[in-house]
Amino acid sequence: MPPGLYLRHFEYPAPMATGSQTPTVDLAARLEALGQTLGAREAEHREGLERARSCIEQLRGRIEVALERFHRAAAKAGAPHLRVSLGEIRTDEKHLRAVEFDLRRGRYRAIVTVKSRGEVTLVGPFRVGKNEGPCRTFALESDAELNDALATFLESFLGEASTP
Repeated sequence: MPPGLYLRHFEYPAPMATGSQTPTVDLAARLEALGQTLGAREAEHREGLERARSCIEQLRGRIEVALERFHRAAAKAGAPHLRVSLGEIRTDEKHLRAVEFDLRRGRYRAIVTVKSRGEVTLVGPFRVGKNEGPCRTFALESDAELNDALATFLESFLGEASTP
């Protein structure tokens, strides 16, 4: 792999010696230096990520309560097998400066993402292995619009995920 292919600002020293020779590279020191450099670069996004984390924790809590009611109602109606898994909050798989969680039932999935720049994106519902989408994005401050869209998003996911 040519130097700088992924990290344009780093130069790679000569490869480690092989055999009985002493290694010329201190791997731990190199990764420590890289951690310091990348950490310093990402530090400016800390406040935005903390805001995104707070927002996604609130959204996940609201969805968790709503899903509990859905599960109880489905069970009471005679369909206790209509269960949806609510994933844990994690760093977004596509965007380093965002957090996400997902909802799953079988091959069906929906994702809620909050980006450090102040956007909430609702992805899906979609089937795993297929293209993600549709996506709708909202500003963090658009509570009423987001609340309505979240209800429609969850209804759509639950309807598709509950299709035989």
